[in-house]
Amino acid sequence: MAERHRRCAIYTRKSSDEGLDQAYNSLDAQRDACAAYITSQKHEGWIPLETHYDDGGFSGGSLERPALQALLTDIANGVIDIIVVYKIDRLTRSLADFAKLTETLDKHGVSFVAVTQQFNTSTSMGRLTLNVLLSFAQFEREVAGERIRDKIAASKRRGMWMGGRPPIGYDVKDRKLVANEPEAETVRHIYRRYLELKSLNRLQTDLKQAGIRSKVHIGTDGRPFGGCVIGRGALGYILTGQVYRGMVLFKGELYPGEHPRIVPEDLFQEVQTALNAQGPGEAARTKRPSTSLLKGLVFDEAGIPLQVSHTNKKGRKYRYYVSATKMRGPTQAGDGFRIPASDLEKIVVQSLARHLRDQHWLDETFKGHVDVTRFQRLTSLAGNLANMIEEELAQSTGLIPSIIDRIMVAKKTIVIKAKPTRLISLLLGRASEAERSEQMIEIKIFGQFIRCGKEVRLVIGQDDAKETKIDSRLVREIVQARQWFDDLANRRVASIADLARISRVSAPYISKKISLAFLAPDITEMIVTGTQPMRLTPEKLKRACPLPVSWEEQRALLII
Repeated sequence: MAERHRRCAIYTRKSSDEGLDQAYNSLDAQRDACAAYITSQKHEGWIPLETHYDDGGFSGGSLERPALQALLTDIANGVIDIIVVYKIDRLTRSLADFAKLTETLDKHGVSFVAVTQQFNTSTSMGRLTLNVLLSFAQFEREVAGERIRDKIAASKRRGMWMGGRPPIGYDVKDRKLVANEPEAETVRHIYRRYLELKSLNRLQTDLKQAGIRSKVHIGTDGRPFGGCVIGRGALGYILTGQVYRGMVLFKGELYPGEHPRIVPEDLFQEVQTALNAQGPGEAARTKRPSTSLLKGLVFDEAGIPLQVSHTNKKGRKYRYYVSATKMRGPTQAGDGFRIPASDLEKIVVQSLARHLRDQHWLDETFKGHVDVTRFQRLTSLAGNLANMIEEELAQSTGLIPSIIDRIMVAKKTIVIKAKPTRLISLLLGRASEAERSEQMIEIKIFGQFIRCGKEVRLVIGQDDAKETKIDSRLVREIVQARQWFDDLANRRVASIADLARISRVSAPYISKKISLAFLAPDITEMIVTGTQPMRLTPEKLKRACPLPVSWEEQRALLII
């Protein structure tokens, strides 16, 4: 019986392009060492592939490297059995990326070898070593994550202000809340007027007529925003805000704050009694904490805030970030935004977490502000912060507002803005004077808004400067289903059974897949233009068959 050949791909990398113009450079040395190792394993059937996978001048902190992406594509196409590298860090320097790569390799039955470190996942001992390394890496991430969470919790228990926009009645000075006396008097007036009117609706009308508006903030671009009519939800927050009595609320517990009280205790308690006396509806509407991670952070291009709104349908709650223009009444089609909250929150959280795991981005953003020792510690902890940020989607702890200053939504971009000092302080403790910078970090997400029925969905990843990425497999599924339906409709075949015989598939298979011929037009347009959400994969499309007849149900199944 012929011995099975094992096809080996050699991958090489060098972080800088220095010396790559030499006749024999570092990449050549790595390749020669790997080729010699493959030759030593010839008795095991190892043969080298002729294709060169060389990344010269690319950092190991990111997977966005052309040769590595080509390598992963060939792995998916089944032309590689073993990856051979000089050292593990040539493949990646990120433990998180290392785990992702390992999952990909396991999925396709590919192993890898580090020739100078006796690391070979084609053997049971190599796989055991890998599991031990990843276990320790996970332990390190969890310990660092606990440290950051404990720091936030300890700071809040000490009554410290953890960042974000100050509420009306306060300003921020030296990272602490200080009373803004004119605004503080406005807050006390709101409390007193509520006791007189005993209704949030009447209070809102009264304040509007009196010309009392919300707090004015200055954006990072120097333009003011805010100063609008105070909504019912904002009034409920003001009337129940523990911050106004000098307290900090953290996980249901109250702690004395470092900031001054601006509402007397007797007035505060009298208002709480009045709110509770209005019945469970009034108290619940004003006291329920917000589950919207980005509340108060989202603005459109004109600096107008997007407010939190929700609707209930069949017992299910749907949350949105809505332009103030849409909240005030009917508008022209396309005027303003009404974005599903879960879409926007997920995109912002995932983008922020991805950047924190990107070594190249960390280098460009912080290396000039932080000394070498502290920078190394910052990069080692950034991944843990990314994990914590992703946990915000399941359980909000108020971490996002302590990082992000502002999110600007436009028709084809979302821009996340944050101060580098905030991230440095959160990861390393108080930033030094040399590390303080007024320049904002900007993370741009390219995409577009596509209308699906009555809703607008976010489709991310479409930068106008880049070509669209059309998934040919999705297109083939739709084309095949339409061809089948056309054959049946025009009587070119007599039945599904005959069609199955001609197509060499089973009749039940065609019965399920032919429903794709009736896919909603907007979803079909997304697929043929390459603008479908990343989560709409061929596998998901197949699992959804047979599709429901209702286009609305199809959108809920595939897009929402």
